[in-house]
Amino acid sequence: MALSHVTKVYPGGVRALDDVSLAVPRGTFLAVMGPSGSGKSTLMHCAAGLDTPTSGSAVIDGTDIGSLNETRRTQLRRQRIGFVFQSYNLVGSLSIMDNITLPLRLAGVAPDQAWLRTLVERVGLTGRLGRRPAELSGGQQQRVAIARALVTRPAVVFADEPTGALDLRTAREVLDLLRALVDGLGQTVVMVTHDAAAAARADLALLMTDGRIVDTLVTPTADVLAQRVTTLETE
Repeated sequence: MALSHVTKVYPGGVRALDDVSLAVPRGTFLAVMGPSGSGKSTLMHCAAGLDTPTSGSAVIDGTDIGSLNETRRTQLRRQRIGFVFQSYNLVGSLSIMDNITLPLRLAGVAPDQAWLRTLVERVGLTGRLGRRPAELSGGQQQRVAIARALVTRPAVVFADEPTGALDLRTAREVLDLLRALVDGLGQTVVMVTHDAAAAARADLALLMTDGRIVDTLVTPTADVLAQRVTTLETE
């Protein structure tokens, strides 16, 4: 995944991203942090093809998203990009199995049964596939969302505050799972978070303010991240 000189200006002249460039190697766990309004969510939206940059390019799996029409962009998101959100976004009327395989059905693709079994085991949902989301805890629902994000074997998984609705113990379990997916499967994960402890689980942490990347920390600690974000908020 790569961004090259991406700028995003919203109506009224609000510059949410200002000439941002970055490259995320395959198999990297990247965290994006910054004060409210720093541009971190806009960065994720442009990188994932949910929003279109005003200028610059966003590339996923070798494809420039901006060169695609809306139909092809939707296909790329379904096939090569996974999403995990704070609110899980599961379909309450569907079983856990049907929630996990929903992206495949939307794309008209039959599940790879061997991969599905591996995925269900890795996320710890064996024996729960016939249940509905309301029958699971918040942490289990987030595991369903992670499995759904991975079922198409995406090039990148974007996680937007994935632990924001979870208690500390459950949040640690979800972060352990994301870390294991990166280490064990070589999955690329880009996580937007305000939580320094969550970001400390990543290989790299980007710090943003005023639409720019102002620092990149390698294997950061929670204390260092918290101090740097506090400094940015008071500057």
